[in-house]
Amino acid sequence: MWNGGEHTLNSEQSIKTLNKFLQGQFMGIHAYEHFIENLEDTSLKQSFSDILTEHTKNAHIISDRIHQLGGEPVTNEGVVGKAESFIGNLFDPDNGDEVIIKHAIKGENLYGIKMSEQLVRNKLDEDSLQIVHQVLNKDREHVDYLKSLIH
Repeated sequence: MWNGGEHTLNSEQSIKTLNKFLQGQFMGIHAYEHFIENLEDTSLKQSFSDILTEHTKNAHIISDRIHQLGGEPVTNEGVVGKAESFIGNLFDPDNGDEVIIKHAIKGENLYGIKMSEQLVRNKLDEDSLQIVHQVLNKDREHVDYLKSLIH
């Protein structure tokens, strides 16, 4: 909690953890931008744009929470995120939209959900944890939707 300019230890931990989580959101944003550039199907591009918009909205929500706790939110995915983004972009978009969809599912599942759950475990205040869970539930909806696109 914010109390006259002093962070509590708990909010320091939450700020640090939320910033790492936020870096993951930026990683997702950049991945979806890359996917959209490479998709052929116009309706798929729109669907991916909708998911990108949700990731961007979630990044703003997390940034706002960091501000509420008295912290300064990160503004990009950081060095590790850049490396993972680079690795994540190592697929051949010429193999078609289905390959891109599968890549997006893997990214949401592995980086978006599983790694985030491990990251935040026992490291957030109750309100921050609730926000992160809402974001992760949206990510699960994205995965379900993306899976429904594969024929």
